Amino acid sequence: MFITFEGIDFCGKSTQAKLLLDYFKKLKKKAILVREPGGTYISEKIRDILLDKENHNMKFLTEFLLFSAARQQLVKEVIIPHLKKNFIVICDRYYDSSTAYQGYGGNLDLKYVNMINTIATDGLNPDLTFLIHIDYKENLIRKEIANNPDDRIEQKKRTYYKKVIKGYLDIATNEKRVIIIEGKKPICVIQKEIIHIIKKQKKI
Repeated sequence: MFITFEGIDFCGKSTQAKLLLDYFKKLKKKAILVREPGGTYISEKIRDILLDKENHNMKFLTEFLLFSAARQQLVKEVIIPHLKKNFIVICDRYYDSSTAYQGYGGNLDLKYVNMINTIATDGLNPDLTFLIHIDYKENLIRKEIANNPDDRIEQKKRTYYKKVIKGYLDIATNEKRVIIIEGKKPICVIQKEIIHIIKKQKKI
């Protein structure tokens, strides 16, 4: 089983991905958690380039192709081998992030984004995707509370993030595998909702 978590920055997806991994491990199931971009030596090197604030002149197409390169390495080196060994693979971001951030947010042609997404993943689609949804206002509140320095992508402006959020909602409308979870709920409530959905769909 291949489960992905999506959403804008500070939505809580990484927290929920880690909690789901813990849940599966308590059930004595074989499971791993990976992140995008990253998860392999090469992918982590690409991540450093992508998030480096010094690279402020990076074009959206360059950004997308770098994300796709990191994704291909992760898919071939980690995700597919573990799925073949009957692991549950949980991924913190996957190709929906590229569609939302570089496609919608960066105004790239979605036809080409979808084509490269397919190539970069060897056509591997998630069985289930949880979109942890928060609005831009909530994003700003959480960013202020976190008080962490912004990476290159987090520095982008309101109009950009509005387009990203719309992109995610459009993806959820068009893809049955994507389930929207209200991100303002307490962490424990969201976790229970996610586990309930997985059980209801007889994924475990």
